[in-house]
Amino acid sequence: MARTLTILTSTIFMFFIFSTLAAAKSARFSRSLSPTSIGLKKEKLSHLRFYFHDIVSGQNPTAIKVAEAETTKNSSTLFGATVMIDDPLTVGPKITSKLIGRAQGIYASASQTDTGLLMVMNFAFLEGKHNGSTLSVLGRNKVFSTVRELPIVGGSGVFRFARGYAQARTHWFDLKTGDAIVEYNVDVRPFALSREEALTKWN
Repeated sequence: MARTLTILTSTIFMFFIFSTLAAAKSARFSRSLSPTSIGLKKEKLSHLRFYFHDIVSGQNPTAIKVAEAETTKNSSTLFGATVMIDDPLTVGPKITSKLIGRAQGIYASASQTDTGLLMVMNFAFLEGKHNGSTLSVLGRNKVFSTVRELPIVGGSGVFRFARGYAQARTHWFDLKTGDAIVEYNVDVRPFALSREEALTKWN
Protein backbone atom coordinates (compact mmCIF):
# COMPACT_ATOMS: atom_id res chain seq x y z
CA MET A 1 0.00 0.00 0.00
CA ALA A 2 2.81 2.37 0.95
CA ARG A 3 4.66 1.47 -2.27
CA THR A 4 1.55 2.14 -4.36
CA LEU A 5 1.06 5.50 -2.64
CA THR A 6 4.71 6.42 -3.31
CA ILE A 7 4.36 5.54 -7.04
CA LEU A 8 1.12 7.51 -7.29
CA THR A 9 2.69 10.53 -5.56
CA SER A 10 5.72 10.38 -7.87
CA THR A 11 3.46 10.13 -10.94
CA ILE A 12 1.41 13.14 -9.84
CA PHE A 13 4.59 15.09 -9.11
CA MET A 14 6.10 14.28 -12.53
CA PHE A 15 2.81 15.19 -14.26
CA PHE A 16 2.84 18.53 -12.43
CA ILE A 17 6.47 19.24 -13.49
CA PHE A 18 5.84 18.38 -17.16
CA SER A 19 2.62 20.43 -17.20
CA THR A 20 4.43 23.41 -15.73
CA LEU A 21 7.26 23.15 -18.27
CA ALA A 22 4.81 22.78 -21.16
CA ALA A 23 2.84 25.81 -19.99
CA ALA A 24 6.03 27.84 -19.62
CA LYS A 25 7.16 26.87 -23.12
CA SER A 26 3.83 27.78 -24.71
CA ALA A 27 3.77 31.12 -22.83
CA ARG A 28 7.09 32.30 -24.32
CA PHE A 29 6.71 35.22 -26.72
CA SER A 30 10.15 34.91 -28.36
CA ARG A 31 12.40 32.21 -29.70
CA SER A 32 15.59 31.88 -31.72
CA LEU A 33 15.38 31.19 -35.45
CA SER A 34 17.97 30.27 -38.05
CA PRO A 35 17.86 32.44 -41.20
CA THR A 36 17.25 29.37 -43.39
CA SER A 37 14.15 28.37 -41.42
CA ILE A 38 12.30 31.40 -42.80
CA GLY A 39 13.66 31.12 -46.32
CA LEU A 40 16.61 33.53 -46.07
CA LYS A 41 19.79 32.70 -47.90
CA LYS A 42 23.37 33.93 -48.06
CA GLU A 43 23.95 37.64 -47.52
CA LYS A 44 24.86 39.69 -50.58
CA LEU A 45 26.31 43.18 -50.83
CA SER A 46 24.24 45.30 -53.22
CA HIS A 47 25.05 48.67 -54.75
CA LEU A 48 22.31 51.04 -55.95
CA ARG A 49 22.68 54.38 -57.69
CA PHE A 50 19.80 56.77 -58.36
CA TYR A 51 18.80 60.44 -58.31
CA PHE A 52 16.56 62.11 -55.74
CA HIS A 53 14.44 65.07 -56.94
CA ASP A 54 13.46 67.47 -54.14
CA ILE A 55 10.95 69.91 -55.64
CA VAL A 56 9.77 72.69 -53.33
CA SER A 57 8.52 75.15 -55.98
CA GLY A 58 5.73 75.21 -58.55
CA GLN A 59 2.14 73.92 -58.58
CA ASN A 60 2.98 70.35 -57.57
CA PRO A 61 5.85 70.34 -55.05
CA THR A 62 7.14 67.00 -53.78
CA ALA A 63 8.45 68.57 -50.56
CA ILE A 64 6.24 70.76 -48.36
CA LYS A 65 6.93 72.46 -45.05
CA VAL A 66 4.58 71.09 -42.39
CA ALA A 67 5.95 72.73 -39.23
CA GLU A 68 8.31 75.38 -37.89
CA ALA A 69 9.04 77.20 -34.65
CA GLU A 70 8.26 80.86 -33.99
CA THR A 71 11.98 81.60 -34.21
CA THR A 72 12.63 79.64 -37.42
CA LYS A 73 12.31 82.65 -39.75
CA ASN A 74 14.97 84.51 -37.72
CA SER A 75 17.39 81.57 -37.82
CA SER A 76 20.22 81.54 -40.38
CA THR A 77 19.85 77.75 -40.57
CA LEU A 78 16.00 77.69 -40.48
CA PHE A 79 16.31 75.71 -37.24
CA GLY A 80 13.04 73.91 -36.52
CA ALA A 81 11.68 73.79 -40.08
CA THR A 82 10.19 70.37 -40.86
CA VAL A 83 9.43 69.19 -44.39
CA MET A 84 7.38 66.20 -45.56
CA ILE A 85 8.60 64.60 -48.79
CA ASP A 86 7.40 62.30 -51.54
CA ASP A 87 10.36 62.78 -53.89
CA PRO A 88 10.81 60.85 -57.16
CA LEU A 89 13.83 58.56 -57.49
CA THR A 90 15.08 58.16 -61.05
CA VAL A 91 17.83 56.26 -62.86
CA GLY A 92 19.33 59.44 -64.33
CA PRO A 93 19.54 63.08 -63.20
CA LYS A 94 16.70 64.25 -65.48
CA ILE A 95 13.22 64.18 -63.99
CA THR A 96 12.07 62.56 -67.23
CA SER A 97 14.40 59.57 -66.81
CA LYS A 98 13.08 56.21 -65.64
CA LEU A 99 11.23 56.35 -62.30
CA ILE A 100 12.39 53.53 -60.00
CA GLY A 101 10.91 54.63 -56.67
CA ARG A 102 10.10 57.42 -54.26
CA ALA A 103 11.73 58.85 -51.15
CA GLN A 104 8.98 59.25 -48.57
CA GLY A 105 9.42 60.70 -45.10
CA ILE A 106 10.60 63.92 -43.46
CA TYR A 107 13.64 66.09 -43.12
CA ALA A 108 14.07 68.79 -40.51
CA SER A 109 16.62 71.48 -39.79
CA ALA A 110 18.22 70.20 -36.60
CA SER A 111 21.24 72.49 -36.20
CA GLN A 112 21.51 76.08 -34.98
CA THR A 113 25.06 76.53 -36.29
CA ASP A 114 25.09 74.99 -39.79
CA THR A 115 22.68 73.52 -42.32
CA GLY A 116 22.34 70.03 -40.88
CA LEU A 117 19.16 68.11 -41.59
CA LEU A 118 17.72 65.17 -39.70
CA MET A 119 16.63 62.74 -42.45
CA VAL A 120 13.97 60.12 -41.67
CA MET A 121 12.77 58.48 -44.89
CA ASN A 122 12.07 55.31 -46.80
CA PHE A 123 13.30 54.63 -50.30
CA ALA A 124 10.20 52.85 -51.65
CA PHE A 125 11.10 51.03 -54.87
CA LEU A 126 8.66 50.51 -57.74
CA GLU A 127 10.75 48.78 -60.39
CA GLY A 128 11.45 45.14 -61.29
CA LYS A 129 12.50 42.74 -58.55
CA HIS A 130 12.72 45.65 -56.12
CA ASN A 131 9.04 46.55 -56.59
CA GLY A 132 7.40 46.79 -53.16
CA SER A 133 10.70 46.70 -51.26
CA THR A 134 12.02 49.54 -49.11
CA LEU A 135 15.20 50.82 -47.50
CA SER A 136 14.96 52.94 -44.34
CA VAL A 137 17.32 55.87 -43.77
CA LEU A 138 17.91 57.69 -40.50
CA GLY A 139 20.77 60.14 -40.19
CA ARG A 140 22.30 63.61 -40.48
CA ASN A 141 22.60 65.37 -43.81
CA LYS A 142 24.98 68.34 -43.83
CA VAL A 143 23.63 69.52 -47.16
CA PHE A 144 26.43 71.91 -48.17
CA SER A 145 29.14 69.26 -47.77
CA THR A 146 30.34 67.67 -51.01
CA VAL A 147 29.54 64.14 -49.81
CA ARG A 148 27.19 63.24 -46.98
CA GLU A 149 26.94 59.76 -45.48
CA LEU A 150 23.65 58.47 -44.06
CA PRO A 151 23.03 55.12 -42.35
CA ILE A 152 20.68 52.51 -43.78
CA VAL A 153 18.97 51.17 -40.67
CA GLY A 154 16.58 48.57 -42.11
CA GLY A 155 14.43 47.49 -44.99
CA SER A 156 11.62 45.28 -46.23
CA GLY A 157 10.99 42.86 -49.09
CA VAL A 158 14.26 41.89 -50.77
CA PHE A 159 16.00 44.22 -48.30
CA ARG A 160 14.84 42.52 -45.09
CA PHE A 161 17.42 42.89 -42.29
CA ALA A 162 19.23 45.52 -44.40
CA ARG A 163 22.18 47.47 -43.06
CA GLY A 164 24.59 49.76 -44.86
CA TYR A 165 25.05 53.38 -45.84
CA ALA A 166 24.11 55.90 -48.49
CA GLN A 167 26.36 58.62 -49.87
CA ALA A 168 24.57 61.74 -51.10
CA ARG A 169 26.10 64.25 -53.54
CA THR A 170 24.23 67.34 -54.74
CA HIS A 171 24.00 67.17 -58.53
CA TRP A 172 22.10 70.44 -58.98
CA PHE A 173 20.65 73.11 -56.69
CA ASP A 174 18.62 76.21 -57.55
CA LEU A 175 19.30 79.00 -55.03
CA LYS A 176 16.16 80.90 -56.11
CA THR A 177 13.62 78.09 -55.75
CA GLY A 178 15.35 75.67 -53.38
CA ASP A 179 14.79 72.77 -55.80
CA ALA A 180 17.55 70.15 -55.78
CA ILE A 181 18.68 66.97 -57.48
CA VAL A 182 20.82 64.68 -55.34
CA GLU A 183 22.77 61.63 -56.48
CA TYR A 184 22.57 58.70 -54.06
CA ASN A 185 25.01 55.79 -54.01
CA VAL A 186 23.84 53.09 -51.64
CA ASP A 187 25.80 50.08 -50.41
CA VAL A 188 23.57 47.69 -48.51
CA ARG A 189 23.95 44.19 -47.15
CA PRO A 190 20.56 42.45 -46.92
CA PHE A 191 19.69 38.78 -46.71
CA ALA A 192 18.83 38.22 -50.37
CA LEU A 193 15.92 35.87 -50.98
CA SER A 194 17.36 34.90 -54.35
CA ARG A 195 20.04 36.01 -56.77
CA GLU A 196 17.46 37.64 -59.03
CA GLU A 197 15.89 39.59 -56.16
CA ALA A 198 19.30 40.98 -55.22
CA LEU A 199 19.92 42.57 -58.64
CA THR A 200 20.64 46.28 -58.41
CA LYS A 201 20.53 47.47 -62.03
CA TRP A 202 17.52 48.69 -63.92
CA ASN A 203 17.52 48.16 -67.69
